[in-house]
Amino acid sequence: MTEIIFYVFAAILILASLRVITARNPVHAALALVLSFFTGAVLWMLMQAEFLAISLVLVYVGAVMVLFLFVVMMLDINFEQLREGFWKNLPVAIVVGSVMAAEMVLVLVSKFNGLDRFTDIPALPQGVSNIKQLGVPIYTDYLLPFELAAVLLLVAIIAAISLTLRRRKNTKYQNPAVQVKAKKADRLRIVKMDAVVEVPEAPAAGEETPAA
Repeated sequence: MTEIIFYVFAAILILASLRVITARNPVHAALALVLSFFTGAVLWMLMQAEFLAISLVLVYVGAVMVLFLFVVMMLDINFEQLREGFWKNLPVAIVVGSVMAAEMVLVLVSKFNGLDRFTDIPALPQGVSNIKQLGVPIYTDYLLPFELAAVLLLVAIIAAISLTLRRRKNTKYQNPAVQVKAKKADRLRIVKMDAVVEVPEAPAAGEETPAA
C-alpha cells in the first residue's frame, strides 16, 4: 500500500511540476505549485518526516504561496511583451536546460544509487521526536545559514511590496514623508459666517393663512 501511495503522489508531483513551467497564466502556474507542495508533503510523510511535511504545508502553501498569488495578481504584467523573442532564445534555453538536467541526474545517481535504505527507516528512540532531531542542529550547527535564509525571505517580501508600489499610469502614489509632515492648519480651515434666517413669505391676496 505504501508503494502504491508513493507512485500515485510521485506521478501527481511530476505532472504538477511540469504544469508550473508550461502554464501560460502565472496564476495557474502558482496553483500548480501549491499542488506540488501538497504532494511533496505526502511523500515526506511516507519518509516519517512529519515536521518537514507540516512545515511545507503551513509555511509555503499557507504563507509564501499566498504572497506569490497576491504579487502575481497585483503586478501589471504585459504577457505579449514577455512572449517576444521566445523562439529566438529557445535553442539556448534547451542547451542550458539539458545541462542542468544532466547535472541533477548525475548528482542523484551518485548519491542515491542505494535506494533500499529508504524502504527500511529505523524507528526513533523513545522520547525523541523529529522536531528535536531537526531543531537541535538548526539552532546550534546551522544557526548562521538559518538566519541568512530568514533575511533572504525578508528581502523578497520587501522587493515584492516595492514592485507593487512602483509608479504606473492611472495609479495614485502617496509620499509617506509628506503625510507625516501634515499639520492641522494645512488640512482644516475654519470659516466664520453670519447666520442666515429665512423669513416666511406673506400669503398672497385671497389665500388663507394655514393654521398653526
